[in-house]
Amino acid sequence: MLFRMIKGVLIRQWSKMLLIAFTIALGASLATSMINVMLDVGDKVNQELKAYGANITVRSQDASLLADLYDVEDGGEAIATAYLNEADVGKIKTIFWTYNIVDFAPFLETEVTLPSGNTAMAEGTWFNHHLDLPTGESVDAGVVSLRSWWDVTEGAWIDEQGGAAENPVMVGAVLAEREGLHAGDALSLKGSAGEVQAVVAGVYDAGGDEDEQIYAPLALVQTLSGTEGKVSSIEVSALTTPDNDLARKAAKNPKALSQRDYDTWYCTAYVSAICYQIMEVIPGSVASAVRQVADSEGTILDKTQLLMILITIMSLIGSALGISNLVTASVMERSQEIGLLKAIGAHDKAITGVFMTEILITALFGGTVGYFMGFGFAQLIGRSVFGAAIEMKPLVIPVVAVLISLVTIAGSLPAIRMVLRLDPAEVLHGSKA
Repeated sequence: MLFRMIKGVLIRQWSKMLLIAFTIALGASLATSMINVMLDVGDKVNQELKAYGANITVRSQDASLLADLYDVEDGGEAIATAYLNEADVGKIKTIFWTYNIVDFAPFLETEVTLPSGNTAMAEGTWFNHHLDLPTGESVDAGVVSLRSWWDVTEGAWIDEQGGAAENPVMVGAVLAEREGLHAGDALSLKGSAGEVQAVVAGVYDAGGDEDEQIYAPLALVQTLSGTEGKVSSIEVSALTTPDNDLARKAAKNPKALSQRDYDTWYCTAYVSAICYQIMEVIPGSVASAVRQVADSEGTILDKTQLLMILITIMSLIGSALGISNLVTASVMERSQEIGLLKAIGAHDKAITGVFMTEILITALFGGTVGYFMGFGFAQLIGRSVFGAAIEMKPLVIPVVAVLISLVTIAGSLPAIRMVLRLDPAEVLHGSKA
């Protein structure tokens, strides 16, 4: 009997039930897309932010100590003789979070004299350096991807693997204009340990102080400064998890953590955990987060997720209001039927059960359609905003199911109250009139 009643309602009021299903589908689709994107957005946002530079700096313990004591920046005279070994740089890719290390590059700075007699800072680094790791794997790393926002206005990036000219250098736009340098020009560089004949491979516009510097292969600057096999710092770009209380506590003193907290922190991609692991593999080093970048990543991620939560809540509220209006209209149309059921002895619970069963069946259909629509929307967002697909999270299915059930029940409450208050005598008497 119950099945026949529900079937009859679904057939007779198919248009209204279809509208209810469509309303539920819209809410489910927005909830599905936002939750899927929210759960997958962390790495996507981090990947986008990696285009704006490194978030970890590694330097010698001596350099760190002197910088703290004398309040000087890296590269100052007080720390000019504090170095790391170039041979240790590749060990960064051997830590527990190796797959979170997006890119890295060593740096060595020295002052050089130009043919005009003026001086400039020459920064030695890797460009697209090929590195064979102790694990047997290989990787390409360097400033070509670490400084991806730089605009090469003349020539091209130095290609360490493509047979570049001997002793190529990149010259900043401001310095190139002042010295009248262009791509292809010969350039004599004189350092504290010798002189090198170089060739301008390209001119870059970084939009900052780097435009007054020269960037050259690391080996060239090591020759000019007489520091073969040494680097002064390493910049690392890593995918990280926003800090919480545990991460902030560990950043102060990891040894103060309990074993359980230590294991949790060590096995989570907090920037402090990655720094700690880098210091474990590079002797005599201190790794620290570039706080402006690391904090910005966490702030942007938190605000992005909050925005998605608010959109989800507003969409579900809108669905609940739509369901409420449609179900209430359905009850009003069926008031005579409800009055007759009450007149022949049907209890309020039974009548309410019939209505809720009808609505929940409709919600099941609408929610299923909405889930697949929402996953499609999530892919559209991922492709258009982040240029990558959004991973389907199994957790979303039960979450959306619970949310849609709650929204459907909440939207049906005004109609249920109307059913409970309906007086069969008034309804039936009114129909005779």
